[in-house]
Amino acid sequence: MSSGSFTPIIKVERVISFSDAVFAFAITLMALSIDIPDLPTHLTQSELLDELYDLYPQFESYIISFAVIAIFWVSYHQVFNHIKGSHITMVYLNLLFLLLVTLLSLSTSLVINYGTYQIPYVIYCVIVIMTSSLLATIWWHATRNKRLVDKNLHPLFIKGVLVNLISIPIVFTISIIISFVNLEIAQYFWLIMAPLNIIIKRRYKH
Repeated sequence: MSSGSFTPIIKVERVISFSDAVFAFAITLMALSIDIPDLPTHLTQSELLDELYDLYPQFESYIISFAVIAIFWVSYHQVFNHIKGSHITMVYLNLLFLLLVTLLSLSTSLVINYGTYQIPYVIYCVIVIMTSSLLATIWWHATRNKRLVDKNLHPLFIKGVLVNLISIPIVFTISIIISFVNLEIAQYFWLIMAPLNIIIKRRYKH
């Protein structure tokens, strides 16, 4: 009996289905981190609006973090839509990636509750950097010698996806540096990824 028979074989479809469930769990966990206070029933209209306005920073942090996880979800499917086979190394890398996705939702609660402090934001950015770097590693592993992707996949497309994935940790690293100067600007700096993504797609169009 070969040693390979002891290696678990997990179909890529099951890997994707499990990953989608973890993404859904992570987003739900983020929503639960919003602290909605028990408001007295005798509030006037203006007092109620003031109380709701105080929740604005929490909702703002939630929306930003939701957008980041949504970007990861889209990027994840961009990667796995082209992966045709499964390898145990890729499965373990994927599990580590999903662990970081859940940590991303937990670190969001820190940002929501302590948004005016730099440390929670830096922790959040570091987890984003690790998550995106790991997804780039998964793509590199799958496309190296085209072991787990279609042999006819264009090399320019492979490189373009990799560059796009690597751009995320670069942007968030710069964001951490900016946070030492101005935290508010740093929290919105990642929006530069939208035009950057368009530029990369045009650059590696085939």
